[in-house]
Amino acid sequence: MKPYPIYAARGEGCRLRDIDGNEYIDCINNFTSLIHGHAHPALIEAASRQLTLGSAFGLPTQSEIDLAELLASRLPAVDQLRFCNSGTEAVMMALKAARAFTGRPKIAKCEGAYHGSYDYAEVSLDPGPEAWGRNVPVSVAYARGTPDNVLADVITIPFNDAEAAVGLIREHGGELAGVLVDPMPNRAGLVPADKAYLEALRSITREVGALLIFDEVITFRLGYEGAQGLWAIEPDLTTLGKIIGGGFPVGAVAGRREFMAVFDPGHGKPALPHGGTFSANPVTMRAGLAAMELLDQAAFERLDAMGAAVRAGIDEAFQQYGVPGRTVGVGSLLKVHFADRPIRDYRSAYLTEEETRRQAIFSRGLLNRGVLAAGYGLFALSTPMTDVDVDTIVAAASDALAEVSASL
Repeated sequence: MKPYPIYAARGEGCRLRDIDGNEYIDCINNFTSLIHGHAHPALIEAASRQLTLGSAFGLPTQSEIDLAELLASRLPAVDQLRFCNSGTEAVMMALKAARAFTGRPKIAKCEGAYHGSYDYAEVSLDPGPEAWGRNVPVSVAYARGTPDNVLADVITIPFNDAEAAVGLIREHGGELAGVLVDPMPNRAGLVPADKAYLEALRSITREVGALLIFDEVITFRLGYEGAQGLWAIEPDLTTLGKIIGGGFPVGAVAGRREFMAVFDPGHGKPALPHGGTFSANPVTMRAGLAAMELLDQAAFERLDAMGAAVRAGIDEAFQQYGVPGRTVGVGSLLKVHFADRPIRDYRSAYLTEEETRRQAIFSRGLLNRGVLAAGYGLFALSTPMTDVDVDTIVAAASDALAEVSASL
């Protein structure tokens, strides 16, 4: 951020203080991972108690069983989990598991969807209009130096276009190991997937023998059973992260026993060896367990109500000040768009130069009023927030939109 970045000094509850002494209501929450805000007493107590017993071992611990059992109990499509240290690693292991299970080389993923920094998962992450295919998306490198063979093994499909996606998957079906999809992809606009779209992916993957992989690293915060519970669709593999670590680095790949068997070392070398020095470390596991236990049905109902109130308040301000735009999102997540067109996918969410300018004015207006949101319009709410905090967020957004209106 120009002229210099904001450096955090400390956080407590839903508030963050920077090194210059400015205080903000934190609506980034470490990019959706801190669903209980900062320094929650229950999470501090759980992590501190474990630290006195040891922070990491070269052996399994009871803590990983306890967290795995809780997560499996909430996800009908999950029998087993393997923990790792980030969402990136979870996605990487899920894609490798799909290859190991099917014996096929290729994967499919949605245009503009972020799934971490694994080469295959970041293909076509941010293609500009000059790189868009005329009829169907093309696979485009995100990072300089991406090998051509990586691009050749990734089929890019459109989000929320069931007919086109099914056609591409069927065309490449014999080579596809898995189809990776985020039910509400942040960088592709944070627009929820149509249920019919996800149902179509579920059907076509079964038809061609590929695994359906849900990336729920972010969307698991949408409900007690995650996005797959809200959409009532069971994937073959699920990736998790962020909120399940209680504020510590974490990731997990999960699924039915038959698919997770590729990791099983019980009969010699597994089809897919997997390890990690800090994977399933007990500090993360205990903090994550405490965090998830706090997320009961009542907590999700409260988060849903706050998210609905913030979205409604900001949408009302858009209309009040005559600024083109709207919010999208579900539950405790929302994103602000400065566009008067329907937001359906990555391309419709792609910012014009004028929309980028308005987003910048809005973001700075929020900061100057003590609200910290992502510079691209993402808000992630947390359980410590009160009704007064919600009103403050909406008021700050409204005043920031007044500034945008004055610049039109």
